[in-house]
Amino acid sequence: MSTVPSSILQLLARFGQEHVLQHWDELSTTSKSKLLKQIESIDFEIFDQLVAVSQCNANKSSENAILPSPFISVADEGIGWDDVEKAGEALVRQGKLGVLTVAGGQGTRLGWNGPKGTFPATPITGKSLFQLIAEQILFASEKYEVAIPWYIMTSVENDEITRSFLLDNNCFGLDRTDIFVFPQGVIPAVDMNGKMLLVEKDQIFMNPDGHGGVITALHRSGALEEMASRGIEHLAYVQVDNPLVKVIDPIFLGLHCSDRSSREVSSKCVMKSDPDERVGVFCKRGASTSIVEYSDMTTEQTHEKHGDNLAYCCGSIAAHLFATSFIESAASDLPWHVAHKVVPFIDSSTGEKVTPQKANAYKFERFVFDVLPLASNSIVLETERNEEFAPIKNASGHDSAETSMKLQCERATAWLQACGVEVALGATVEISPTTAASIGDLKRTTLPTQITAGEIVSL
Repeated sequence: MSTVPSSILQLLARFGQEHVLQHWDELSTTSKSKLLKQIESIDFEIFDQLVAVSQCNANKSSENAILPSPFISVADEGIGWDDVEKAGEALVRQGKLGVLTVAGGQGTRLGWNGPKGTFPATPITGKSLFQLIAEQILFASEKYEVAIPWYIMTSVENDEITRSFLLDNNCFGLDRTDIFVFPQGVIPAVDMNGKMLLVEKDQIFMNPDGHGGVITALHRSGALEEMASRGIEHLAYVQVDNPLVKVIDPIFLGLHCSDRSSREVSSKCVMKSDPDERVGVFCKRGASTSIVEYSDMTTEQTHEKHGDNLAYCCGSIAAHLFATSFIESAASDLPWHVAHKVVPFIDSSTGEKVTPQKANAYKFERFVFDVLPLASNSIVLETERNEEFAPIKNASGHDSAETSMKLQCERATAWLQACGVEVALGATVEISPTTAASIGDLKRTTLPTQITAGEIVSL
């Protein structure tokens, strides 16, 4: 190993990871350079803390008792919603809002070869998930006569393809300079003894650091500085896989910036469809708002009732508003979560790759919703499921493209009917984000008087 820099040898020895060089003498010059570059990219101080966590398998975020979270309903007549909306619209017009999308996933579970954001998601035109978000931003930019920047977190795996997809589609009408793409961070997994795993002889296994890694990635990429140069004060956070998500919502923004909130972070929820729905649930831990993963709740908690309703009823739709000043201070405070997973590795005795039949390693990730308890007064706004939640997560069945497209069509039909259009059963309808972002917008457009059964109409 005479060609290994002494600084690398000392670093690996200090943290007990010298074994990652066990195949060094077999490697080509290119492979040696690749492995050294990867080692140099690892934050060993953080990694060492994670090894300690894995050995005690602790997850402090789930230790404290929880209670149901309070929430604000859009049906609450005691709130002056018109004034709230006007306040939000003013902030958009002043250029205070940016959009943040987490889009690091691949479309594998959907049977799609490519980034999930490129998946064709609408019932008639087959617009991609990226296009739906881009067109909402474009519509709002034109409506409020302001540039709304779009920040997209990709992954190492799909970063290049995502950038090419956006450019090949002319950024769906958005100015290229208003889109900031940056990759998610990665962290090594470890075996049961706290040792890194080689997935190839010249490659340490790394896994994405979770959607909570977006906070650190915003710092590392320079995105926060870019926001500051634009005067952006708030970020609308959305995941890429929900075609009904309301990306720019003046009502939500106005409420977030009202005296009801500490103006640090706010979230949206929908009422859970049933006790076993696989969504995170808003809860209270002491004085703080938190989201608890469905897998971390007991059966008693998920089925607990408050009157006729579920006690833990507020399901997260992964839609948040963050103050940029809050994000600047939150990056180092997010906890790490440990997951016991199967990780392929190179067997040190044979030099062959092995795929274990059971979990053999610990992966580490951060969750973006762990910023909620860091806020002094985080609020939760209940919205209507049929208006804002139709995720595409599975190839078939629940939360699939089929169920999402049905919900998209139902919302479009409801909007048209609210505008006085007769829509017959059996019609298929799609409303482009560039046509309307609300029923109010739709009323200001030219519409057909009726749509008959079997018609396919894209507006």
